Parts: sequence; C-alpha cells; structure tokens
Amino acid sequence: STPSNPDKGLPAVAGIMELADVKTGLPLALMAAGNLTAIRTGAAGGLAAKTLARPDSKTVGLIGCGRQARTQLEALLIHFKIERVLAWGKTVEESKAFCDACASMGPKFQSAASVQEACQADILVTTTPVRSPVVKDGYVKPGTHINAIGADAAGKQELDIALLRRSRVVVDDWGQASHAGEINVAVSKDNYRREDIAGQLGEILTGKKKGRTSPQDITIFDSTGLAIQDVAVARIVYDKAVKLNKGQVLQLNG
Repeated sequence: STPSNPDKGLPAVAGIMELADVKTGLPLALMAAGNLTAIRTGAAGGLAAKTLARPDSKTVGLIGCGRQARTQLEALLIHFKIERVLAWGKTVEESKAFCDACASMGPKFQSAASVQEACQADILVTTTPVRSPVVKDGYVKPGTHINAIGADAAGKQELDIALLRRSRVVVDDWGQASHAGEINVAVSKDNYRREDIAGQLGEILTGKKKGRTSPQDITIFDSTGLAIQDVAVARIVYDKAVKLNKGQVLQLNG
C-alpha cells in the first residue's frame, strides 16, 4: 500500500490482478487489484468478527475512515445487528464525510471526538498505516473484539503491545503476521512469540483451537491478507462477469 496516495486523490492500494486458467496457464482476466483487496479483506474481517466477537455486539468503532473501513463495516453488518458506529479519521472533516457517505447503511453514525471515544465500542476496526500505536492499552474495555487491519509491513503498529499481551490474538497466517502484521513489532522486540497467539483463524474455524473463551475476553484478529483470498474473490468476480456479459474482451498475442 502507499499511504500518501489518498492525499493525491489516488487509492492507497493499487495493482493489477491477472487470473489465469489453471489448466493452460493462459490469462482469463485482468482486474483492478485494489477493489479485490478491499472486498476480500472486509470479508475476512467479517468472518473473524463473527467467530471471535460477542454475538450481542451492537456498536462499532472505526479508527480510520478510508475504503477499507467501509468494506469492514459492510461485512460486520451482515453478521451483527449494529445500532451505532463511531468513526474517527485523520481530521474531523474526514470523519464527518465518512458518516455522511454511510448514513444510508442503517446504523446511527457519529463522528468520534477522539480515538479513545471510538474505542468504547463492542467491535473496533483499525485501518491506519501508523508506526506508533494509536490505540492505547487503557482505551479498550473487556469483551471488545478488534479487527487490526492497518499493519501490512514491518514497523507498522496500531495497538499497544500491552494490549496484545492481555488479549487473545488470532492471526490469519503466523509467518506473515510475525513479519508484517500487527504483532510484528512485538515479535521483533521479543515481547511476543508464537505460543502467545490463540491460533490462526483457520484453526479457530475448524475447532482445532479456541478463540473467545469468555464474554470478558478481548479478542484481536491480526489481518495481513492472504493471496488465496484474492484469487478466490477474483474467480467469483470473473464467473459473474462472464455470466452477465460484463467487461471488455482483449486480444493478447504472443
């Protein structure tokens, strides 16, 4: 991702996805990867929250008000009866603009005056590219679930290490998370090890390990994003495009 792009009116995540035929190796489609990434990351966050958050969760706090915040919220609304959303962005104007743009989604939207205010939600979603924690340990109440989305490179960190230490952390993939996910800084400082995580999301979903063990647990999903998710979403989009006769046909020679 390129965090400075939005300031230039450009998407933070950009790229091209080439979907190939597994039998011939020939390209089937070229797609804007940024859209696919936003969709699959939102879907993964929704699945993680469905698995880890308290079923009676009714409020969402958003730290960051970009495209990923919206797709995360869209996924959460599928699984939870959300009544109120607290949004905190880089500026008050950004927060209010996000609330206005999402007003038709159903819940009551409110621009949060501070990160701490936004953290007083049942489900917290962080989507910022920061390298110094914005969510302090004392901001988060027992029973909260957090989707930590923003850290996608070494050195990035949205949550206090002390918060990680008192939470049940679930990663999408240990190898990626330990090098580029929310836990990467803690791991690099030897403050966090593999035995400290509750498990990988796949292990929780298949019952091999436990996610939330009590209503008072703080649970965290450390999302780095898996390539297989992009491929799966790309295939769904391709199949629908073919069925609906959408897109343009390109002749590629050579």
